[in-house]
Order: sequence, then structure tokens, then C-alpha cells
Amino acid sequence: MKLTILTISLVAAAVLAALGQEGVVQDVKHGAKKAGQEIKGGLETAGKKTKEAAETVGEKTKETAKTVGRKTKETAQTVGQKTKETAKTVGEKTKDTAETVGDKTKESGKPVHRKGKTTSEKANPETSGQQSTNPAPNTPSATDR
Repeated sequence: MKLTILTISLVAAAVLAALGQEGVVQDVKHGAKKAGQEIKGGLETAGKKTKEAAETVGEKTKETAKTVGRKTKETAQTVGQKTKETAKTVGEKTKDTAETVGDKTKESGKPVHRKGKTTSEKANPETSGQQSTNPAPNTPSATDR
């Protein structure tokens, strides 16, 4: 009977040990599952934040591009307007100067002599196909030796 009690005690101890280890294993599994869910939640949150940031950057870039385009257009229009005004002013000044010179010429009674432009034919007759009448040939004669 002592042997039976001893056997029952050993079996009971083994069962209690197994149950105790089973509880620890279950606790570890539960902790791992909980940690995995927290990591998954953190990754989802990070993904959402990254997506929102990318959308914000895209919107800001689009707005900046529109602003730059608008400013460039405005600048081009301003430059065009200033160029037009300058050309008009230069034209008016040139006209005024020409009228003033004409009036002064009429007052002085002297004719205005303008230098005429010479054509290339008048300036250099040799270039029009005519040969020079140079009596000295380019090659030495037999008597020059």
C-alpha cells in the first residue's frame, strides 16, 4: 500500500508539474500574441502617417508649382509692358530729335551734307572680276636671275 501511495504521489506530482508548465506556456503564447498585435497596430499607424505626409507634400508641391507659374507669367507680362513703354519712349525721343535737327537746319540755311555709302564695286574694282593692270609680273623674268 505504501507503494501505491508513492506511485499515486509521483503521478500527482508529475501532473501538477505538467499543468504548471502548461500554464506558463499559455502565458508566453498570450504575451507573444499581444506583442504581435501591438507591433501590427504600430505599423498600420506608421503607414497611415506616411501616406498622409506624402499627400501633404504632393499638395504643397502642386501649390508651389502653380504659384511659380503664375509669378513667372506676371513677370513676363511686366517685362513685356516695360519693353513696349521703352520702345514707345525711344521712338518719341527719336522723332523729337529729328524734328529739332530739321528745324535747326532750316534756320541755318545751310544744306546738310550726308556721307553716301560706297558700294563694294566702287571701293575695290578688282573684286568685280577685273584684273589689275600691274605691268610687273609675279614671276621673275630670265633677266632677273
